Amino acid sequence: MGSAKKKGGRKEPLFGLPAALADLRLTAADRIPGGGDDKRKKSSSKRKADTSDDEPPREPKAQPSRNGAKRRSKSSIRAGLGRLVYWGAVLSLWGLIAVIGVVIWVGAHLPPIQSLEIPKRPPTIQIVGMDGSMLAQRGEMAGANVPLKDLPPYLPKAFIAIEDRRFYSHFGIDPVGILRALITNVLHRGVSQGGSTLTQQLAKNLFLTQERTMARKLQEAELAIWLERKHSKNEILELYLNRVYFGSGAYGVEAAAQKYFGKPARSVTIAEAAMLAGLVKSPSRLAPNRNPEGAEARAKIVLAAMADAKFITEAQAQASIGHPSYNVKPVGAGTVNYVADWIGEVLDDLVGQIDDSIKVETTIDPKLQAVAEAAVIDELAAKSVKFNVSQGALVAMTPDGAVRAMVGGRNYSDSQYNRAVTAKRQPGSSFKPFVYLTAMEQGLTPDTVRQDAPIEVKGWKPENYTHEYFGAVTLTQALAMSLNTVAIRLGLEVGPKNVVRTAHRLGISSKLEPNASIALGTSEVSVVEMVGAYAPFANGGFAAAPHVVTRIRTLDGKLLYMRQADEHNQVIEPRYVGMMNTMMRETLISGTAKKAEIPGWQAAGKTGTSQDYRDAWFIGYTSNLVTGVWLGNDDNSPTKKATGGGLPVEVWTRFMRIAHEGVPVAALPNSQATWGPSNLVQISSQVSPPTQAAAAPGPASAPVGNGGYRAPPPTRANVRPEAAAGLDGWLMDRLFGGNR
Repeated sequence: MGSAKKKGGRKEPLFGLPAALADLRLTAADRIPGGGDDKRKKSSSKRKADTSDDEPPREPKAQPSRNGAKRRSKSSIRAGLGRLVYWGAVLSLWGLIAVIGVVIWVGAHLPPIQSLEIPKRPPTIQIVGMDGSMLAQRGEMAGANVPLKDLPPYLPKAFIAIEDRRFYSHFGIDPVGILRALITNVLHRGVSQGGSTLTQQLAKNLFLTQERTMARKLQEAELAIWLERKHSKNEILELYLNRVYFGSGAYGVEAAAQKYFGKPARSVTIAEAAMLAGLVKSPSRLAPNRNPEGAEARAKIVLAAMADAKFITEAQAQASIGHPSYNVKPVGAGTVNYVADWIGEVLDDLVGQIDDSIKVETTIDPKLQAVAEAAVIDELAAKSVKFNVSQGALVAMTPDGAVRAMVGGRNYSDSQYNRAVTAKRQPGSSFKPFVYLTAMEQGLTPDTVRQDAPIEVKGWKPENYTHEYFGAVTLTQALAMSLNTVAIRLGLEVGPKNVVRTAHRLGISSKLEPNASIALGTSEVSVVEMVGAYAPFANGGFAAAPHVVTRIRTLDGKLLYMRQADEHNQVIEPRYVGMMNTMMRETLISGTAKKAEIPGWQAAGKTGTSQDYRDAWFIGYTSNLVTGVWLGNDDNSPTKKATGGGLPVEVWTRFMRIAHEGVPVAALPNSQATWGPSNLVQISSQVSPPTQAAAAPGPASAPVGNGGYRAPPPTRANVRPEAAAGLDGWLMDRLFGGNR
């Protein structure tokens, strides 16, 4: 009973900590392992009994389930991040391998690293006149290297401002610049901005081609990094400024400054520096001598960039924009370039292959070159339309063959074809002196009389231009009047082959056909060889080889070539020189070249006009200078009756008068005739009047300067002062037809 009461007695309620601990029970999981399964089962049975006796079943707690889910979620995230890191590492590794492979491939297509040195500048050919002044330059690199320290500071800064603002902070490649260019190009839907650095541009200019391919860009980037490792920033900038192309054949800032501003690079202004920097983007399109408006607009952009980079002040930029100080040289005829081209053709024969830059000293007189250029261009500008003449050429040389001036065409910029050296044209009557010289050498004299009358040669019937004849005339008169029938008779008399031999002996190198028409100049020759062949008349009978180069040196002074004096090869005996000079002087006194006069000087020469007035010539000389002029059309089309005694004489006279200013007067060699005035009077009495028209008797012999005498001209000379040219044209038309 007592026991029952004890078991079923009343329990007092508990509060606080005792209440909290009252239901605390240990489970099998809470016990120390090793207790065995039986103990765990007993404990579990007892716990169940206690629970069933004392308390209702409790709901399982939710908190442990939520914590497990969180743990599983975190574990999943960690696994995903792990996989991402893993595959990122794998992809990065493969990417690195790919980059290394590309670098190796690009490097394999570059020259061997030991040969990647800054290449030597291609040789420059400097051509200077007889006074030492610069005439022209040839070669890829026309400008000399200029140290960076010798340039005004704003010049290199202009290039940095517009081409590579971050030049001093990148390592050869500018990722920021590339990204900026990429964004800009995407926004503009095209290539409007480039990301190449100055170092990359230099690498391209030094080692690579201009092709626009991905392979070349990769090579460019690799070489840029190599350049940055091997050279300092200032060295790279100096190399860049001295190698970049500025258009119009100018490489480097020195060449560009000389080309466009006529001054050295160290003297350019801010505006000029901005223009030079602006050219790099598109040198051919923006060259100021071709597109001054475009060049100026680009220069304004560069000035704004310089101001934005704080390289110059806003005031300096505005002043340069508003009042540009540059003075771009206009595109002119540039006829001295014909001389430069001619020199380029003979250099290989003189010095062989050129490995170093050289200076070529020439016989050209810059002042006479300018006068010759103006004479040809101005005459054509005034009368080319009237006479349908589009081109001209002039060669002036000393009696010993030194070329003082050469004009190969109207405008070198329009046509580089050298009509003074390369072109070959029919000389017309200007070839006749070789016929008359051959006659003199066979015993005739200037006073020998021959008939000006109709002639027939195997069905060919040459006639005079006016269809009238002067009967018996002296050879002097016949040459001065350029009577073709007399020349034909004389040529047949002495033999065409002998005429050809004479011409070749005096310096004609072109092939000549030894036929009856050779007396009329039907075989083609060049201006320079005709002038050279006339030189013996001016120097006393010695051969004269036309030449323009006197010395060739390297820029450091090493002598490569020096012209040796010609041997005194007598090609005309002095007495025949005197005879020819006497006859050809008459051409300027009473013949077809009466407009050709140099006050105080003895001058001689011969006019010539080819078939249908296609070519007009005059070659004249003094003891100081021999000058030949040709005018015509490149397509060999006829002119509007342009004769040798017209336009060519006018060009010749304008040039020669200026060329002889201040030069001591000297007579032509052997100009004193040995046959005397009494002989001339006797011969003049034998001259017959014209066969088709009455004429007044000719004047008596009259003395001329320096003790010489001239024979009286035929009676109708004064009414046809340019008959030679027209007669030549008419005769050639009869000989070969109207179109040849």
